[in-house]
Amino acid sequence: MRQSILSMSVGVFVGIFLMYMYNQVSRPAQWVLPNNRQVVVEKAVSFNVDANDTHHHHSSNYKAAQQEYTDTKVLCWVMTNPKNHKTKCKPIKETWGKRCNILLFMSSETDDSLPSVALKVPEGRENLWLKTKAAWKYVQKHYLYRADWFLKADDDTFTVVENLRHFVSHYDSEKPYYFGRKFKPFGSYNSGGAGYVFSRETVRRFGEVIEDKSRCPEASFAEDVEVGRCLAKMGVLAENTLDERGREMFHPLPPEHHLIPGYLNKDFWLWSYNFHSYKDGPECCSDYSITFHYINPNMMYQLEYFIYHLRAFGSEKN
Repeated sequence: MRQSILSMSVGVFVGIFLMYMYNQVSRPAQWVLPNNRQVVVEKAVSFNVDANDTHHHHSSNYKAAQQEYTDTKVLCWVMTNPKNHKTKCKPIKETWGKRCNILLFMSSETDDSLPSVALKVPEGRENLWLKTKAAWKYVQKHYLYRADWFLKADDDTFTVVENLRHFVSHYDSEKPYYFGRKFKPFGSYNSGGAGYVFSRETVRRFGEVIEDKSRCPEASFAEDVEVGRCLAKMGVLAENTLDERGREMFHPLPPEHHLIPGYLNKDFWLWSYNFHSYKDGPECCSDYSITFHYINPNMMYQLEYFIYHLRAFGSEKN
């Protein structure tokens, strides 16, 4: 009798435990977002990689990347100001900036440790358009023939320079190209925060149009909008930068904002601004993504580690 009761008790316990485990596995996942907002994800978020996907980033392309560094020269200039030299610019120099062929910081004070360029423009958000024009004039005057492609980034933008270099290596820098995260408003333009890229020919044309006030007025709106407007007057339009699976490569927000389904409410500005239909979740971002924006200094070092050092044993393909 006592043995029967014990057996029945064990059976009930096992049944309850199995039911609990089933409910835990089968219920929708919950993501806790800012302000304790929760988003329920009905479908599993999968980052599974097709074994036949020859473009997967675990494929070894080290030698090809080294050759592209020599053949496809990239100048990176970073918009900054003196108060950010040590807090934001130093992490950039120690992480992604060291992979540019040429790295410049556009500021209003000289700092030889970076180095920074002292542009003769007052600091302040209201002067960003003037500062952008001054920076591109400086690049055109001093570096036009020392690089093939020219990246403008903010001091809170992280760039995977190898992916940028590989992407532009398929294009002729002597033709007018303007790459970045394409937005719809104002006739279309590329996001400033996500970083945008000029070919050498586009640097030439931009240097010409900013001297013509009839086509490129002094009136300042957002600097990235003004860049798009002025380039359009020269026949240079924002190009498509989706990968072969229709995923974006330049990102105006940090990774989690794009990767977590439902992180951004449908009324968030990016849903209406994005030129292409906006996608969140794993299909948001190319395996060969180039930039992420609003990256704080600590995250610069974290991304450096995750991208260039962390490996899962046995995951690399030769």
